[in-house]
Amino acid sequence: MNKQLSITIVIALLLNTASTLANSTTLTAKQLAKKAIIVDTHIDAPSKLLAEWGDLGSTSPSREFDYPSAYSGGLNVAFMSIYTSASDDQQGKAKQIAHTQIDSIEALIARHPNKFGLLSSPKDIERLKTENRVLLALGMENGAPIEDDINQVGKFFKRGVRYITLAHSASNRISDSSYDPRRQWNGLSPFGKKVVSEMNRLGMIVDVSHLSDKAVKDVLLLSKVPVIASHSAFRHFTPGFERNISDELARAIAAKGGVIQISFGIPFINRKSADDLQAFFKEKAAIAKQNQAAIVSGTELIDEQSFDKNWWDKHPMPVTPIDAVLNQFDYAIKLVGIDHVGIGSDFDGVQGALPEGLKSVADYPNLIVGLQTRGYSDEQITKLLGGNFLRVWTEIESGAEKS
Repeated sequence: MNKQLSITIVIALLLNTASTLANSTTLTAKQLAKKAIIVDTHIDAPSKLLAEWGDLGSTSPSREFDYPSAYSGGLNVAFMSIYTSASDDQQGKAKQIAHTQIDSIEALIARHPNKFGLLSSPKDIERLKTENRVLLALGMENGAPIEDDINQVGKFFKRGVRYITLAHSASNRISDSSYDPRRQWNGLSPFGKKVVSEMNRLGMIVDVSHLSDKAVKDVLLLSKVPVIASHSAFRHFTPGFERNISDELARAIAAKGGVIQISFGIPFINRKSADDLQAFFKEKAAIAKQNQAAIVSGTELIDEQSFDKNWWDKHPMPVTPIDAVLNQFDYAIKLVGIDHVGIGSDFDGVQGALPEGLKSVADYPNLIVGLQTRGYSDEQITKLLGGNFLRVWTEIESGAEKS
């Protein structure tokens, strides 16, 4: 299939869905969830699978993502987060853990070939989503597994990784993190700039969630194609919380043709919880520094899991209504336009700290009801649910084919 035909098919698919909706009366939320293509760009199922195995092909009450819930909610494409921590990186385990998580997703698909499929290109959606399958794409959260080897970018691409969040809770070899008070690179590192260029060449999406403001600006200047924020909310609601996207940077992402995928996690949409999260990661950065020294000296490491549990026991998340997420969508759409906003829930990644009505992948219809109530048309909602992201992914893939 040639490049132009591939792009034409994807665009035709999106336009056909949108025009069908536009020419009909308003659908119920359940109907729209089934008719539209829903893409969620950030679900943390793989790391939870490693921590505690569960068969996600069946109902898994302790998980926010499983097949029955995804099917019920109308989810078509779920980006599985291949997450590694700063601690994993310090201990030299990030690459191994990333490959193990990818193995776990491949095993899940092999175990349930009629329920799941691996998605590596937007043009394959129609072919793969037969028999009501949920398509699993791979996004790497934290570029640490690349280590200092540019060839690892291509190796992970071959394994199916289609976006990389360049950093996470601490600065790494690639980029400064919004959570890390150290700004050792003042944005992207020299190696990080090579990584962005290599991702452009391959058609891999650059994700700026978690990055420092300066690093995001560096990415926008360097990238030849649109970029995304795979799971972010807006700093307007959480002043001083750099993890959330600023108005200036959101406009710049949109101007480059990209998309901001809105997270549902309470720490990103509630001001007090955002302050708590920022303080938490400052403490984590200090622990990481102490553990790095402990590795060198051969002394005992601080138990980060115990620290995490104690911290969040003392800083419980407030009950938060779904309106807090809808307010994010309203603000984003007014700021950057309907074509540059999407969904990046962070299901299974925020320890259950989710708003009322958005507790799992079964709940996308509740989001649709809220958007309909606020006056958005079915055609507009279809863009938010996945159409915008698929347009951007197609353009990035096309950019690689042209280079």
